[in-house]
Amino acid sequence: MAQNQEGRNLLAIIGDEDSITGVLLAGVGQVSSNQKKNFVIVDAKTQPSTIEAAFNELTSRKDIAILLINQHIAEKIRPTMDKYTQTFPTVLEIPSKDHPYDPSKDSILKRVQKLVGD
Repeated sequence: MAQNQEGRNLLAIIGDEDSITGVLLAGVGQVSSNQKKNFVIVDAKTQPSTIEAAFNELTSRKDIAILLINQHIAEKIRPTMDKYTQTFPTVLEIPSKDHPYDPSKDSILKRVQKLVGD
């Protein structure tokens, strides 16, 4: 069953302050007329339930094509990440300045490896 990607033209991000700053400086930030942002800043005090709520809200929006999430933040909501199977928005785990990317933790990469039989 193909999903409709029409109208999906935003990039969203859930990340640490440095990652968000970089994306905003690149001109990706957007605040809609009803004050919905396409970015969520996560720090050490942010509860996993808050991260999960942000993930669920951003993945349910019809205007987002790609959701970037720092991998170390994705680890805090790994069960939710593993359950997410929608094509749009596509969820990509990215490294941060202080946390390198670990392919063995990436739920999307694990799914791809399972499909190709690796």
